[in-house]
Amino acid sequence: MPASPARHKPAPRKRVAKPALAAGTTPGTLRKKTIAAGPQAPPRERRKEPLPSALDKLQSLIIGSLDDDKAADIVTLDLAGKSTFCDRMVIATGLADRQITAMAEHLTEKLHKAGVKRVQVEGANGADWVLIDAGDIIVHLFKPEARTTYGLEKMWGAELD
Repeated sequence: MPASPARHKPAPRKRVAKPALAAGTTPGTLRKKTIAAGPQAPPRERRKEPLPSALDKLQSLIIGSLDDDKAADIVTLDLAGKSTFCDRMVIATGLADRQITAMAEHLTEKLHKAGVKRVQVEGANGADWVLIDAGDIIVHLFKPEARTTYGLEKMWGAELD
């Protein structure tokens, strides 16, 4: 039998110590790191608050004026699409003729200062009900008895839908 050729053994490799990975890092190529990270959500845009409309500003002016004059039970009804003569209706109660008259006067002054033209007032001479037409918003100022008698909240409220 022929002698087997001598096998050559390769020289043993020197082991090189791998540097320790910092916590939270992924070893490998950029592609492997991207896959390990998972899908990325697109960056969120900051949500911008909508600017208040002119109608909202007018409504806040009216409600602020009525609050300053101690009006009771202030209710705002949205009539957009339900009515052709206004978009919103504000209903409030005053305890006496004098308070209702003062609320109407203060409100008309503030509306004129805000640039609302042709504010019309009906019943300001000591009646149970004062109506203020501010264009897109109609304001009703009632004595408590008159408010329950006419029931505008029931007439124009959610039941109208």
